[in-house]
Amino acid sequence: MKMNKLKLLVFVVLGSLQLANAQKAPQLGKASVDEVIQAMTPEEKVELLVGPGMPGYAGLVPLEGEPDVRVLGQAGGNEEVKRLGIPKTVFADGPAGLRIQPKRQNNPNTYYATAFPVGTALASSWNTDLIEEVGKAMGEEVKEYGVDVLLAPALNIHRNPLNGRNFEYYSEDPLVSGKIASAYIKGIQSHDVGTSVKHFAANNQETNRLSVNAHISERAMREIYLRGFEIAIKEANPWTVMTAYNKIDGTYASANEDLLIKVLRNEWGYKGMVMTDWFGGYPGFAAINEKGSVSDVIAQMEAGNDLLMPGTKAQKEALLKAIKEGKVDVAAIDSNLRHILNYILKTPTVENYKYSDNPDLKAHAEVTRNAATEGMVLLKNKEKTLPYTNKSGTVALFGNTSYDFIAGGTGSGDVNEAYTVSLLEGLKNAGYSIDQDLEKTYVPFVKAATEKEMKRRAAEGLLTAVQRIPEMPLAKEMVTEKAVSSEVAVITIGRNAGEQHDRKINNDFYLGQDEIKMINTVSDAFHAEGKKVIVILNIGGVIETASWKDKVDAVLLAWQPGQEGGNSVADVISGVKNPSGKLTMTFPIDYNNEPSAANFPGVPANDPKEVFYKEGIYVGYRYFNTFNVKPSYEFGFGESYTKFEYSDIAFSNNNFRDEIKVSVKVTNTGNVAGKEVVQVYVSAPSKMLDKPSEELRAFGKTKLLQPGKSQKLTFTLKAKDLASFVDAKSAWIAEKGTYTVKIGASSLDIKTAKNFNLANDITVEKVNNTFDLDVDMETLKN
Repeated sequence: MKMNKLKLLVFVVLGSLQLANAQKAPQLGKASVDEVIQAMTPEEKVELLVGPGMPGYAGLVPLEGEPDVRVLGQAGGNEEVKRLGIPKTVFADGPAGLRIQPKRQNNPNTYYATAFPVGTALASSWNTDLIEEVGKAMGEEVKEYGVDVLLAPALNIHRNPLNGRNFEYYSEDPLVSGKIASAYIKGIQSHDVGTSVKHFAANNQETNRLSVNAHISERAMREIYLRGFEIAIKEANPWTVMTAYNKIDGTYASANEDLLIKVLRNEWGYKGMVMTDWFGGYPGFAAINEKGSVSDVIAQMEAGNDLLMPGTKAQKEALLKAIKEGKVDVAAIDSNLRHILNYILKTPTVENYKYSDNPDLKAHAEVTRNAATEGMVLLKNKEKTLPYTNKSGTVALFGNTSYDFIAGGTGSGDVNEAYTVSLLEGLKNAGYSIDQDLEKTYVPFVKAATEKEMKRRAAEGLLTAVQRIPEMPLAKEMVTEKAVSSEVAVITIGRNAGEQHDRKINNDFYLGQDEIKMINTVSDAFHAEGKKVIVILNIGGVIETASWKDKVDAVLLAWQPGQEGGNSVADVISGVKNPSGKLTMTFPIDYNNEPSAANFPGVPANDPKEVFYKEGIYVGYRYFNTFNVKPSYEFGFGESYTKFEYSDIAFSNNNFRDEIKVSVKVTNTGNVAGKEVVQVYVSAPSKMLDKPSEELRAFGKTKLLQPGKSQKLTFTLKAKDLASFVDAKSAWIAEKGTYTVKIGASSLDIKTAKNFNLANDITVEKVNNTFDLDVDMETLKN
């Protein structure tokens, strides 16, 4: 009996000591971050450095039942350490809107998010103020649904039009990419929630994206593939950065010291948190569940990749072993922990923010509707076919996608929205009469074909490839009949793509035979009756247009415009909104005109292990313009319902010193109110090294100008805007000589130009020697 009492006494004393120790443990938010780190056990450090796994999955295998998480559908977050008062935070996918599950078990409520226009659509607006407003709307949903970080924006370069995720990205040009991303980040983070710029860096294909080795010269890395990230990070300070899957010159991005320490931390001064893309550092998704397979956690930690996401058991075991055996740099571990804890301290979670689960979705629907119209690009408008204002006759609506509009792409870039307005619905809402026979035939056909495709995707599981639904066959006699009874034909061409799979050349980049036949049949019939044919492109990225655009009267590039898509297109078709979008990428005549075509997606062709960026800096218009390759539609192109005149170009001075201000007057000389995107290109001296014929160095968009009204736009060019990267000197250098400023409506439609002189070379910035090629590779030279 005495022994039992003694045991009880010991138990009570030990319990009291543990409680006292727990109470003495420094608490995050009360003690300093360094005190919290010093108090952490190796196990606790690993819990924080390696994520808790993907909710609802064991590796990539779905688990039964609904995961016990704060936000159903979240992509993950950091693990908690209760003893030290470190809470879990929540990450969720973007970038076209918050990606969470709308339905929850035993819960009658719905948690829909707004599907905003995709990245290509937003960027095509060239309107940073508009993008910031979109970001603010998105940020409210992030915060009110209990999420701390939106895994967006994505701003990888459009190196090749077949990249399956180009719809998420902004442009072939790093200035456009950086400025659009910066505005997006500022808007979202105005709500005190975070963003994660991704995929850092050179993630420009989906084929073998987890392991492909991208061989890229340092000049191309710095001028093309890093510049947009540099702009966004320096201007907007995103809370987090997400590393890419791929290797860069032989080293995984998530373990690349050149990328994460020398450039991101030391040169750019970034203080935020760095996380991997999901399972980054593994050689492929198949390796995640293999026994004994683990990423190189020591290299990732020591390269400055703070958090491994979503985290695996194998990573935790390997990192814990390395810490206990002293095989990983303690200073690197503590630095990574510091970045994670400083991130957590900023979150709504730490503030105990009482999120409402009730953002203003109605107001955000209006934001997305307006944003989509401003990003639409009028590619062709023969004899003022658009705007089409005749609402007394009937519109003959052709194409599967007219009846099932594509709001956005698939994969992590998708959104679970409450609805998508089809073009059929949008035109009806705008007061147009739609041919009822076509509607009655198309609607059941599209419904059945879509259900079949969705069943296939569900059966094939996570990240399956998208397959285009073949167009409904059209009898020539029926189309001829509709050409007599209807006033105009509208054809929609649709495309979708997404994560894990690149697009195909045939039946995707090029139209399928079914689509060609539809365009030919409809155009022949309607033109025989003296009636117009309008094509709507409901696509996420570039397709071939040169072979068929002359067969139709108007082409409106609507992109994937979000959930209000049909209404947005109707606003433009009807003339309620004047299209003011411009292309942020080149539309080639032929796929083989692309400078990267011969080196995409890599070698060997059936299972690429390596990809060679032999085009160097000559990406997009830098190639087409410099080497005089004619495009179907050039970078920066876009028509309007009105006309603009450029005049009065002026410089603050004719000899460059620290900066030069460039101004130009833009006048609406047409009959309709509209906005104009003004593009500033610079041609630089090229004695020191070869350079593109011109490069975009600034841009701006006018306000809505009424007919006859003008606006003066002023741009400031600094030394960095004149500089190119000189590899041999590890420096950005503005070369002495004559510079030509070209101001235009596109990269080929230059309206006015003026020269200034730079008396001496300027070494703008000395940087680290980084990104040494791991193989011999010659790059394209001018």
